[in-house]
Amino acid sequence: MRSGKRGLLTAALTVLCAVTVLSAPGTAFASAAPAPTRKATPAPTPTPVPDRDLEQVRKKLDRLYHDAAVATDAYNAAEEKTKKQSAEIVALAKKIVEGRQKLEKLKDQAGAAARDQYRTGGLSSSAQFLLSDDPGQFLDGAGRVLQGQHAAKTLMDEKTRIQRDLQRYADDAADRWQQLEANRKAKAAAKKKIEKQIDAAEELQSRLEKKEKERLARLEQEAADKAQTAWLDTGALKDVHGKASEQGEKAVRYATLQLGKPYVWGAEGPDSFDCSGLTSQAWAAAGHPVPRTSQEQWKQLRHVDVKDMRPGDLVIYFSDASHVGMYIGDGAIIHAPRPGRTVTIAGAGSMPILGVVRPDA
Repeated sequence: MRSGKRGLLTAALTVLCAVTVLSAPGTAFASAAPAPTRKATPAPTPTPVPDRDLEQVRKKLDRLYHDAAVATDAYNAAEEKTKKQSAEIVALAKKIVEGRQKLEKLKDQAGAAARDQYRTGGLSSSAQFLLSDDPGQFLDGAGRVLQGQHAAKTLMDEKTRIQRDLQRYADDAADRWQQLEANRKAKAAAKKKIEKQIDAAEELQSRLEKKEKERLARLEQEAADKAQTAWLDTGALKDVHGKASEQGEKAVRYATLQLGKPYVWGAEGPDSFDCSGLTSQAWAAAGHPVPRTSQEQWKQLRHVDVKDMRPGDLVIYFSDASHVGMYIGDGAIIHAPRPGRTVTIAGAGSMPILGVVRPDA
């Protein structure tokens, strides 16, 4: 009996021990503990670009946009030549058509004269006089014959002249076509260069963070202000008191109305402009057309001293005349600066001045 109780007790203890072991932490059948979470590694903070490096970026952007402006002037010049040559080719084509029509008419007249000669038998005037029943009537007719001969000679001379003109028109048209093709190639090359320079400038700016772009804008403004102050300190405006002409006032008024419109290379309004597109359209609106490009404006318009400039005059910039603005008085200009900017007011001395020209001199 005791041995039976002892056996049951032993079995009970065995079960109890097993349950205790199974319920203990760390056993194979225990609930899996949650895996420790890893903290996310924060993204590295971009290293700010030092101001000295941003200044190098500013200078590089200036070079890229300057080269784009030079190419834009080349594009505009080729575009103007293309328009002119196209118009000349059309005019020559009209002259060729008119010449051919005249030539056909002369041929008809010559044919009529030949038929008339055939009807008279082609006899000499002496033979016709001897055979005539009425010598008086013949003499009257002879006078008309002489007139006819003179008319025939005039007709042949006119025919020869028209044929010569037609050949010259054809040669001129061929030359214009060659020039037109050359200018089309020049336009294409200039366009490619413009796009390359602008793409490079935009790619350079795209690397900058928002705050860096803001600092870059401040550096650009500081550089412009510094240049304007240095220019004013020379006393350049001390004797500038010129009053705008009536046409100059109209040109300034037009330019002022364009403030805020975007710069687009090759554009001449009404929704966007490049630098010379703005100045040429302003003066066209004032009733005084000027050359399309800043370089031709510099070459063709009358030069005036800075001390003599007045509102409406054009200020040409850089040694290659690649930029232009319109003087509006008080040392300021209105201009279309570059891609990504809008028509704005700036200091006349904020860029290197090449000289001043007057459209309505």
